[in-house]
Amino acid sequence: MSDFFVVADEANLCGEAPIWDVERQQLFWTDCVGLKFFQYDWRTKEHQLLKAGLEINGCALAQPSGFVVTNNAGIWWWDGMDDVVKIVDQVEGSKCQMNDCVADAQGRLIAGSWFYDPAGEYPLGKLFAIDNDGSGRILDDGIHLANGLGFSPDNKTLYLADSAARTIFAYDYDLVRGTAVNRRIFVKVPETSGLPDGVTVDAEGFVWSAEWYGNRIVRYDPDGKLERRIATPAKQTSSLAFGGPDLTDIFVTSAGKSEKMPIMPPGYDPDHGYFGGAVYHLNLGIQGKPEFRARINLKM
Repeated sequence: MSDFFVVADEANLCGEAPIWDVERQQLFWTDCVGLKFFQYDWRTKEHQLLKAGLEINGCALAQPSGFVVTNNAGIWWWDGMDDVVKIVDQVEGSKCQMNDCVADAQGRLIAGSWFYDPAGEYPLGKLFAIDNDGSGRILDDGIHLANGLGFSPDNKTLYLADSAARTIFAYDYDLVRGTAVNRRIFVKVPETSGLPDGVTVDAEGFVWSAEWYGNRIVRYDPDGKLERRIATPAKQTSSLAFGGPDLTDIFVTSAGKSEKMPIMPPGYDPDHGYFGGAVYHLNLGIQGKPEFRARINLKM
């Protein structure tokens, strides 16, 4: 196992959506099940609870301040303290029951909805774009469990993990128009591995994925070929982000509440072992890239 150390251990039920603020040199992440949102300061090496009681499934830094967050009730601007303003809760008649999100280089928010139900049939989710004026568009549909999102360094490729489909998809992305077309399989994760969850893309264009049930993070080259696997301490490894002064520090979230699903890999034990709950740090000397900030005009 690589040299991970614990940044914070708040026993997160489902730690998710880590994002690095280059300007403030701070990491933010959510416990989307425990309804908590945290901040870690690189300079002091201390972390704190910023907010309790607010469901946050996905998070993007906002310009000029605050965050744009996604949850099961929609998409919102949040000032980081007490003010939460709804941006949209449905688009073209489709409910915005949202999971992860990412901002593009023009400040739009790209996010996926999910309705996955392991007990039976469920409607498929969609991929949405929220434009700068706060209006929404459907970019794609047919998604089982939308998860991590990321952009290639040239902003011409959008990646989306569909956890239940065990697939990371790639789209041709038009930054000017904010459209995603030509969905194709970038990586099909074997049934013997974990589920692709959180996604990030490094400065070389390699795609990183956290594997839920997989006890690891993985790196794929721009053609989708597996470049490396890195074992993690947590069975439910959920997401990852680059940060630190040089963007070579990798922060990995995990989930302490065991989630039993029929799409678990063969032989996976959902009743025993360490599932997670901590945030970990690793530095491999590989540089990430800063995430973009969402610029959404609020309809007050």
